[in-house]
Parts: sequence; structure tokens; C-alpha cells
Amino acid sequence: MAGIGKTAPEFEDLLPVMAEKLGGEGLMRELSNGFKMLMDKDKGMITVESLKRNAAMLGLEDLRHDELVSMVKEGDTDGDGALNEMEFCVLMFRLSPGLMEESQLLLEEILQDDLNSAAFY
Repeated sequence: MAGIGKTAPEFEDLLPVMAEKLGGEGLMRELSNGFKMLMDKDKGMITVESLKRNAAMLGLEDLRHDELVSMVKEGDTDGDGALNEMEFCVLMFRLSPGLMEESQLLLEEILQDDLNSAAFY
């Protein structure tokens, strides 16, 4: 049976490196470019079919249909069966442990600063 005994592909989390080198705006521009490469040009969204057509660019040509469906479902927050650009960007951030950790630390630092500032009033 296809897929039995296969391990999930391992991905190197490059988003933190990209964020450091490109800055926030540059990273968002690159994510937008990635979205445009993967999207269905007629629908303006990433569908299971467009992901399957473009899977080789990502090294994912061996993924089964149900795995591609799961990938789209993971980020599909509005339930329309496809990813718009915002859903794609949010999903990329969620799937990046390094960026999530950095974001968490930054948020904690901001909250702590706010609490310290509030203590003086």
C-alpha cells in the first residue's frame, strides 16, 4: 500500500532566518510571493488541486491526496476548502516553531513593559 511505512518529510524552519534577514515587511512580501506561486490563478486561492499541481516545487510530490487535503484544512479558518492569502500567512507562522517562540517572547516583553509602566500611575 502506498504511503505505509513512509515517514513525514522533515522541513527546516527557515522563517526565522528569513525574518531576521528581510525584516517584517520583506518576510511578508516573500510569503505573498509564495502564496501567488501556489494559488489557483483563476480562484486566487490555494486549493488542494493547485497545491497538488505545484507540490514538486516544494519537494512534496510524494504526498497523497488526503495529506494535501489535511494541509489545506489545517489553515482553512473560514471553512471554504481553500486558503486565502491571510490564512496562508497565518499558517506559515503557526508552522514555524522558531517564529512562534520569538513572537511569544516579544509579546511577554511588551506585556511586562506595560505592566511596569502601569505600576507608576
